[in-house]
Amino acid sequence: MKVKYLIKHFVGTFLFFTILFISAGRMDYWQGLIYVIIGLVMFFLNYTILRIDTELLNERSSPGEGTKKWDKAILGLSFLVTISMYMIAGFDSGRYHWSPEFHWSIYLLGIIMTIAGQLIFLIAQKQNEFFSSTVRIQTNREHDVCDTGLYRIVRHPAYLGSIIQLTGFPLLFGSNWSIIPICIMIILFITRTSLEDKTLKNELKGYLDYSDKTRYKIMPYVW
Repeated sequence: MKVKYLIKHFVGTFLFFTILFISAGRMDYWQGLIYVIIGLVMFFLNYTILRIDTELLNERSSPGEGTKKWDKAILGLSFLVTISMYMIAGFDSGRYHWSPEFHWSIYLLGIIMTIAGQLIFLIAQKQNEFFSSTVRIQTNREHDVCDTGLYRIVRHPAYLGSIIQLTGFPLLFGSNWSIIPICIMIILFITRTSLEDKTLKNELKGYLDYSDKTRYKIMPYVW
């Protein structure tokens, strides 16, 4: 199952990289190359220092029954919006240059946010042994509440990481137009977080008490 998940993960990552460079129309695309390097480093960390155990790997590779229908719809829509995000960024900063040149500090900030967001996601995945790729109560695995590490700060740290890296995306690529699909993605993440949190409160034992102790869903002192 580990090999299957690794192949699935690599193919998905390669697909998005390919879309980005095809849209840019060239390989000497420095923003794209930096993004690929970051992605490959995170891919390496995901299977070394921050690797997850075999049981969770199996869950993320092939989630069991009980995935919410609304989650399937959100994931499908997110996939389409993500493709458009890479296409627009490639067309804009790599081929047609619709957006003006950014100051170098803006590109640097985008790189830092991309790295930070992806690291937060991987750490959250590592710390939660029930970190499934879909929203479902894992009764087959004796699903329990994770309240340690990043989960002591916010209830959904992986979504925080995802939003941070999404916010850094147009800065790294210097693409104003990619902000449009990114705003849609952030709305989808907030919607998914709200629905997932409600599901966990209603269906996962101990989560209601946990939510009383850890007040914020994604952003400390905000929401």
